Amino acid sequence: QVQLVESGGGLVQPGGSLRLSCAASGRTFSSTTMGWFRQAPGKRREFVAGIRWSGGNSNYADSVKGRFTISRDNAKNTVYLQMNSLKQEDTAVYYCAAGTPVATMMSVYEYDYWGQGTQVTVSS
Repeated sequence: QVQLVESGGGLVQPGGSLRLSCAASGRTFSSTTMGWFRQAPGKRREFVAGIRWSGGNSNYADSVKGRFTISRDNAKNTVYLQMNSLKQEDTAVYYCAAGTPVATMMSVYEYDYWGQGTQVTVSS
């Protein structure tokens, strides 16, 4: 079992920044891929960013490329999502996910474990 706990969400004005954290505990694997997804009211959960636990290869949704950065600290079993230049359309509940093996990183079905989510609201 892997437990994931997100933190760092909140209310921010358009153009602002937030950093989300996801702390993993329990059984972790060196080959585990970590991902961030989000879900807005009435919409499907969508891929935001993913990163291989070893090697550092990452992937981003087109809608966040150039604005969001995913990173990880293996010593702390923590993954981060730095979100800059936030827009109102980034408003959603953000979920951290873990899976192994993961091929594309972009599908919810590739991940076995999920956090409880953290709310991000972008509003003036």
